[in-house]
Amino acid sequence: MTQPFSNLLLATEHSEQDEGAETLAFALAHRCGLPLRAVLPIASNPEYEAIAPQLAAHAEAQAGERIGALLADAKRAGLALELQARRGPEPWREIVDEAAERGTDLLVIRRRGKRGLLANLLVGEMVRNVVTHVRCSVMVVPRGAGMWSRRVLAAIEPETADMTPVATAAAIAAECGLPLTLASVADAAGRHEAAERTLRAALATARGFGIEVDSRLLSGRPHERIVDALRDTGADLLVIGRHRAEALPRAWLGDVAQKVIGLAERPVLVCASPSSTPRRPA
Repeated sequence: MTQPFSNLLLATEHSEQDEGAETLAFALAHRCGLPLRAVLPIASNPEYEAIAPQLAAHAEAQAGERIGALLADAKRAGLALELQARRGPEPWREIVDEAAERGTDLLVIRRRGKRGLLANLLVGEMVRNVVTHVRCSVMVVPRGAGMWSRRVLAAIEPETADMTPVATAAAIAAECGLPLTLASVADAAGRHEAAERTLRAALATARGFGIEVDSRLLSGRPHERIVDALRDTGADLLVIGRHRAEALPRAWLGDVAQKVIGLAERPVLVCASPSSTPRRPA
C-alpha cells in the first residue's frame, strides 16, 4: 500500500501552542520513515526595525533561542530536522510559500486559539489563512493531541462527487491498520437521498483499500454532528475536504470546516483535491 503522504513540512513557532503539532510531526516522520522539514516564520517589518533596532534585535535573539530549542528537541527524538526560518511581514505567507517551494503534500500546523462562541476564535488567524491558501493537505493539531491509534473518521458532504478525502482517509486507515467510519450530515430533509447516494459511493471507494469500514447518515447542524461523531466513534483522526468559491478572488475555508477544526479535540486533516486546490492570493 502506498503511503498517503511523502513530503512532510512542520510549521511552528515553537511555542506552547505548537506542542501537539510538533509531537505529531515527529511521530509521523518516525512511523513513515520520512525526512522532516520545518519552517519557523518570523514577523519582520523593516520600518519597525529601523525605528526600534534594540527591540528588533531582542526579537531576533528570541527567535534564535526557539530555533535552537526545536533542533535540540528533534535530535532527542532521533530525527534530523531540516529547519528553515523565514522572515516577512505576514508569517502565514512565509509558510504557504515554503510549502510551495518544497513541493509539500502534507503541512502540519497547530490550531491555536481559545474556546469561545465563534469558530474564528478557536482557529488562529494565521492558521486560517494558511489552511485557506496553501495548495497541499493540512493537518491542524490541537495542543494536547497526538498520533492516532484507534479509528479514522471521514466527514463527507452530502452531494459531493470528490472522493479524495475518502481515499485519503482509507489510505491512512490501511497504513495504520485502523477501522474507518464515513459520516455524512444531511442538514435539510431534501438532502437525505443525496447523502445516502454519496455514502454508497464512499463505501465502495473505501472498501477498495481492504479495510474495515462502516458509515453513518446523520441529521442536524453539520459541524455539531461531525464533532459528535468524532466523540461517539472514538475516532482520533478526522478527515474533511476543502472547497474553493470560484466567484471569490481568493480561496475560502468554509464555515463548517472552520467550526469543525475549532471544536474538534483531535487532529483534523483538511484534504487538498483537484476540485478544491486553492489559488495563491494576489
